[in-house]
Amino acid sequence: MDDIAGEMCISKKTIYKYFCNKEVLIEESTSTVHKQVHEVIDTIVARGYNAIHENFEIREMFRDMFKNATDTSPLYQLKKHYPEIYQNVMTHEIDQCNHYFRDNILKGISEGLYRPDLNIDLYVKFYYTLIFHINATTDSEREAQRIELEALEYHTRAMATEKGILELEKQLKKIII
Repeated sequence: MDDIAGEMCISKKTIYKYFCNKEVLIEESTSTVHKQVHEVIDTIVARGYNAIHENFEIREMFRDMFKNATDTSPLYQLKKHYPEIYQNVMTHEIDQCNHYFRDNILKGISEGLYRPDLNIDLYVKFYYTLIFHINATTDSEREAQRIELEALEYHTRAMATEKGILELEKQLKKIII
């Protein structure tokens, strides 16, 4: 709490006025970030990008949100220091991401970017397993972002039609690492 108070230029007493302990502060903070992330994802989806472009826009949003956390991955730190809070966050994230990944795959199929013969449930599980494992086991945020980009390319290539591969290549050319 000393570090938080110092960073915010307020006293610990002020923090304890609103949060009874550090765990409650972390739970509230992760809940707020969760809501913000999903609001931004909903905004990106509403823009009407194709399925592959949409995934790259969401990746860019995460990169921008966590650009100041280049030393340590927030999820890695949460898992290391607050495993119960981490587990709760992951349960909610997996549910949300399952829905988003499923919608994205269905959209990509309807756009002719993804193969129509995909086992959607299996590909949803593959992708969230990849992404969440990367974040849970990589302590450097910069390294996690690099691996996530590779996972996104891997995942997209596994599902893509020829048209989808062309869109993937177009998106990869625009990447700023």
